[in-house]
Amino acid sequence: MSTPTIDLEILRTLHRLHRQLSDVRERLDRGPKQIKAAEANAAHRQTLLEQARTDEKAFRVALDQKQLQFKGAEVQVKDLEIKRNTAQSNREYQLLTEQIQATRMANDVLADEILEALDRTEQYKDRIRQAEAELSAAKGKLDKVQTAFCSEEPQLKEKMKQLETELKTAEESLPPEIREPYRRVVRQRGEDALASVENQSCSGCHQKIPLNTYSLILVGQPIFCKTCGRMLYTPEGHVREARKEEE
Repeated sequence: MSTPTIDLEILRTLHRLHRQLSDVRERLDRGPKQIKAAEANAAHRQTLLEQARTDEKAFRVALDQKQLQFKGAEVQVKDLEIKRNTAQSNREYQLLTEQIQATRMANDVLADEILEALDRTEQYKDRIRQAEAELSAAKGKLDKVQTAFCSEEPQLKEKMKQLETELKTAEESLPPEIREPYRRVVRQRGEDALASVENQSCSGCHQKIPLNTYSLILVGQPIFCKTCGRMLYTPEGHVREARKEEE
């Protein structure tokens, strides 16, 4: 029983189609992942904006409370001054004076806190503006990614269908007894099921190919790399060059 031979151009075509299919599938798979990542980023930016707004609101509430407290203390001082003016004894007068002084001191501290808080007001507004800008940019990127993939997806699916048809046709050109070993290595390695021989070495694992084995590859015998299992072929032009060297 003679050993079947394969047209090396078929192996080159098979490898090219496998790589093209792998690229198309990767792009189809990458699109939804990019959209998901952009959605997650936009959601994160939305959360940051909401937190910035919540913090700014809580800050304003606290500032309003301090200002109300300050105004209330001023009213209290005026009331105490009126009472002091009508004090019936020196003791009462002294107690009211001390109370007025203590309230004013506390209010001075409160006034400093209010001034400091007013200086920080713009920081909270800047944080909100920055968060809004980042959210807008994230939404813009999401729209761009979605639009690009929606435009590209039909073309990629059509290309994948075309390549699958071409691959099936090319595989039918293999000798029947070679198809199962070929399919087995395809199941294991996908687009890396085949490898060209470069400088008399497997381009997949870079192991040296024995000269007698290389000669068999040149004449189209089906050879699988003993190291990595890839189906081997020579690049276009190598057969002619080998024949010239023999002559």
